[in-house]
Amino acid sequence: MAADAPWHARWPDDDEAVRDVVDGRLDRVAALDRRMLGDAAYAEDVAQETFVRFWREAARWRAGVPITRWLFRVAHNLCLDRLRRRRWQAAPPYTDLADPAPEPDDALDRERVATVVRAAIAALPERQRTAITLAYDLQLDNGTAAAIMDVSVEALESLLARARRSLRDRLGDQRLIWLEALP
Repeated sequence: MAADAPWHARWPDDDEAVRDVVDGRLDRVAALDRRMLGDAAYAEDVAQETFVRFWREAARWRAGVPITRWLFRVAHNLCLDRLRRRRWQAAPPYTDLADPAPEPDDALDRERVATVVRAAIAALPERQRTAITLAYDLQLDNGTAAAIMDVSVEALESLLARARRSLRDRLGDQRLIWLEALP
């Protein structure tokens, strides 16, 4: 089979096909996992499980079906499962916030704002946090983000509006720069 054939035509006989899928999508799947879970180690585990599930299903893949959307959906569901298991923990993932008073050094100030923004995002309800992550961090269009969350585009837009309103309230004077501080 030709090396320039799509991955699904070369699967599972070609290790290069596996690399094409993983290399092209691992960073974005891991970014979604890190944002949703707030823990790099858990995020790595979820990203790995996402691709293991893909490996199991890839032989039955139909040409024309968007793989990235499916991977994000699986990662999203695995993150929700992980979060439900961790709910018994009383403290949110970002409890040690730095004092928001400005520092003379701009780099320290930007890091402080980023920390406050991450904490505000982490405090959002699960679905709002996911909507913000998909729309802003991963820069997905509303249709794709809605499909990943299994909601309508209108419901996604409502989640985004509520999340932005909540972030505006939480961030107070820093609300004008919250988008700039997002990694």
